[in-house]
Amino acid sequence: MTAAEISRIAGVTRATVSNWRRRHDDFPAPSGGTDSSPLYDLEEVRAWLASRGQHTAATPSAELRTTLRLRERAGAGASDLLLMVLAAARRPADDLTGLHALPDADLVKRANDASAEVADVVPDTEPVRFTAADTTVLRALLLCVRDEGAQTALGVLAERELEDSAASGAYRTPAPLADLLARLIPGSPLRVLDPACGSGTLLSAAAARGARELYAQDSLPVQARRSAVGLTLTAEEGTDVTVRTGDSLRADAFPDLTVDAVLSNPPYGDRDWGHDELAYDPRWAYGFPPRAESELAWVQHALAHLEPGGHAVLLLPPATASRPSGRRVRSELIRTGALRAVAALPPGAAIPLHIGLQVWVLQRPEPDRPAHQSVLFVDTAGESTAPARGGSRAGAAVDWARVSEQIASAWTAYAGDPDGFEPQAGVARAVSVVNLLGEVVDVTPARQVRGSQADIAPQDLAREAVAAREGLASAVRTVGELASTGMWRAAGTSARVWRTATVSDLARGGALKVLRAAPGSAPGSSRTTAAEAKGVDTGAAGGSGERPPALTGSDIARGTGPTGRAPEAQAQGAHGAKGERGVQAERVPEIAVGDVLVRNLVGGTGPVARVAGEAEAGVLLGTGVHLFRPDPARLDPWFLLGFLSAEANLAGASTGSSTLHLSPGRLRVPLLPLAEQRRYGEAFRHVEALREQARRIGDLADETTRRVSGGLTGGQLVPEPTEA
Repeated sequence: MTAAEISRIAGVTRATVSNWRRRHDDFPAPSGGTDSSPLYDLEEVRAWLASRGQHTAATPSAELRTTLRLRERAGAGASDLLLMVLAAARRPADDLTGLHALPDADLVKRANDASAEVADVVPDTEPVRFTAADTTVLRALLLCVRDEGAQTALGVLAERELEDSAASGAYRTPAPLADLLARLIPGSPLRVLDPACGSGTLLSAAAARGARELYAQDSLPVQARRSAVGLTLTAEEGTDVTVRTGDSLRADAFPDLTVDAVLSNPPYGDRDWGHDELAYDPRWAYGFPPRAESELAWVQHALAHLEPGGHAVLLLPPATASRPSGRRVRSELIRTGALRAVAALPPGAAIPLHIGLQVWVLQRPEPDRPAHQSVLFVDTAGESTAPARGGSRAGAAVDWARVSEQIASAWTAYAGDPDGFEPQAGVARAVSVVNLLGEVVDVTPARQVRGSQADIAPQDLAREAVAAREGLASAVRTVGELASTGMWRAAGTSARVWRTATVSDLARGGALKVLRAAPGSAPGSSRTTAAEAKGVDTGAAGGSGERPPALTGSDIARGTGPTGRAPEAQAQGAHGAKGERGVQAERVPEIAVGDVLVRNLVGGTGPVARVAGEAEAGVLLGTGVHLFRPDPARLDPWFLLGFLSAEANLAGASTGSSTLHLSPGRLRVPLLPLAEQRRYGEAFRHVEALREQARRIGDLADETTRRVSGGLTGGQLVPEPTEA
C-alpha cells in the first residue's frame, strides 16, 4: 500500500505519515515500489498502528478498496468475490463476525463452500478456489457486507473492472430516474427485460413495482455478473432472475422471448453496433436503422421483445428525435402508433450531464386495434435547479420530485384518454400523427410543446408573470431588510483566538452524536467512485421501491426537501482519529429538530449544511450526509452549523483532490459557554436567512424573465404604450 493509503486508513494527513517514517525506527520498511513511491505491507502497517493505539479510521468499504488494490497488484481480480458477497448477504451479522474470526485455513474452506452453494446465480463464472493469500480481502469483504450492506460491497468490487473495461456508452442511471422509467409502464407487468442492464438498476425498480420475472443481458461480463448478484439480493422471494452476457443486438440471448415490458438505458452513439451483419434481421419491422442510428436499432429490438400491447421505456439522447438519417424509421414508428410519448429531461439528469436526455415510451401495436392517432410530448428541460458541471454527480442538479410528477402525471392522463388530454401550457401537449408526419419528422419535445403558443391564454400568462414579478419584489425587500440589520462588529485590532476540540473528542465526551447512512446504496451516495466519474452504470441494484424518502447531500446543496430514498443499510457512527465504529441500533437514523446536517462532498456550489427544522423532523437520513446531534444543554445547533461549515474547517477535515470527502471526526469546534454560543448562533441564523433569500431572488428572477420574454415573443403579452 502507498503512503496515501496509510493516511486514509489511519485518519491522518500525508505529512503525518512522512513524520512517522522519519521519526520512528520501528516503522515498517518498504516492501516494494521505488524510493520516491514506496509500497508497504498492509498487515505490517496495521500491526504497527495497533502497537501505538492508532486503530483504523477507514470505513469498511474503504478497507475493502485498499485490500482489493493490493490483491490486484498480485494479479488477482475481484470478480471471484461476487459470489462471496451473495453468500455473505444470506447470513446474519453474527455469522459474519464468526467467519471473520476464523483461522485462515478454516476461513478459506468456508468461503469456498459458501461460494459453491450460489455458483449457479452468476453467469459465465469459473469455479471459485480461494487460497490463504485471499484471507485479508475475504475478511474486509465480510466486514463491508456486515456493516455497510451487500450493495456497497458490490459497488466496490465492480469499480476497478469497470475502469479497465473502457465501457464506452455505458452510463449510470440514477435511482430517481430508474423509478420514473418504471412508473411509466402501465399496469403491473410481471415479465420485464433490460437488454443493456448495467448493474440492474432499472430491473430492480421494476421488481419493486411487482415484476416477478426479470431478464437481463449486458455486453460487459462484470456488469452482467454484478446485476445477477444484485437482483438476486434485492428481488422478493419467488422472483426469477435470468442474466446473460453478450451483445444483445449481435448475439441476442433471448431470441424467442416476449415480455410485458422492456426498460433500458442503452449505449449511445455506437457506430459499430452490427449494421452490416444485421441488414436482414427480422427485428427491423419499422425500417433498417442507418449506421449512425444505433439508438433506433435498440428501439426496434425492444419492440420485437414485447407482447402485443406491451410497453417499452428507453432513455435516449436528444439527437435520436431529430437526426435526418433516422427520419424514415421515426415516421414508421409514428404511423403505426408504436411511439406513444417523448419526454425531455433537464441537463444533468444522467450522464452525459451536458445534454438533456429524452425518455421514449413505446407500445407494440395490437393487430386488431387501430393505430394511435397522436403522440404525447412533455418538456421538463427547464427544470434544472443548478447548472450541470462535468464533475457533479448525475441527477444532483435536478428537482426529481417535480420532474417525475410532471412526466408521470401527463403520461397517466394521456394514456387514460388520448383524445381528451388537456394540454399543460409550456409543459405537455398531444400532437396528432398528421401534424408530425412532415418532411422533418422531428419529435423533439421542445419543438412540439414550446413551438405552439395557442395553448396559453394571454390572461393566464399575464397573471403568472405578475405573480412571479411580485414574488421577486417581495424577496428583494426581504433581502434589503436582512442586509440592513447588523448582527456583527469588528473583534478588535486582531482576530479572536479560542481553544477548540475535534468532533471526535466532543462525541466521546457526550456533547454530540454523529450519524451517517452507509454509502453506496441509494441516490446521493457519499462516495463518488472512479467508475461513476467515468459515466459507468454503478447504480445499486437495490433501487428505491417503496422505501420512504430520505434527505441526501444533493438536497442540502440544492436547498430542497428530501428527494432520495432510504438506504438498506445500518447507520454508523462517524469515525474519529481512532475509528470508533459506534454502530447504532436503528437501521436508518431519523432526523430530529435541531440536528445539524452536513453533506459529505464539500466542493461545488450550494449550501454545505443546514439545521433541521420541523419540515425535516422524522425524515430518514440519506447517503452523502453526516448528521450531528448536539446535546442542547451543551451545544447550540446554529453555533455548531456556523463553525462546522466554515471553509477553513471543511478544508482541514477533507481528503481528496478534485472531489473532497469530509472526515467529520476531524472538524473542530470552539469551546465557548452556551450563552456565547447562542449569540454566535443567532448571527449564523441571520446569515443563512440572507443566503436563502438571495438564492430565491435568483430563481424568481429567472422565472419572471422567462415568462415575460416568452409572452412577448409568443404574442400573449404586449408592451405598455409609451406616452407621446
